[in-house]
Amino acid sequence: MGWLMSLGERTRPDVPRFAECPTPDKARALALVDDFGQLLFVLRQWRQVYGEELTAWATRVEADDLSTLPADLLVAWEWQDDIIRLDTEPGGYVRVSDYRAMPAPPRITARTHTGLQVWTTTL
Repeated sequence: MGWLMSLGERTRPDVPRFAECPTPDKARALALVDDFGQLLFVLRQWRQVYGEELTAWATRVEADDLSTLPADLLVAWEWQDDIIRLDTEPGGYVRVSDYRAMPAPPRITARTHTGLQVWTTTL
């Protein structure tokens, strides 16, 4: 069990805190480490390469190597509920936002037992 971190993409200049969470196969940078604390060292190295203001997304995974990430992880990445956001701050600080304790976002479904197209949300 380790930690996988993906470099986020800040694609909305009008919303400076917004950052997309690309799937690991589409991310500009990935890191796989044994301990969460090691992610901070990787983030510091990424700052030297990609700039001072970064956002990264991290989650616990069962993987031994970046080249052999499980296919189900890549498919489920955007629906990941157990995720931590790391934002670099001026002065070398890192803001850590732990979303693991948050309730799962509502899922939208169009399925009913009668086959009707009824859109509902579940909590």
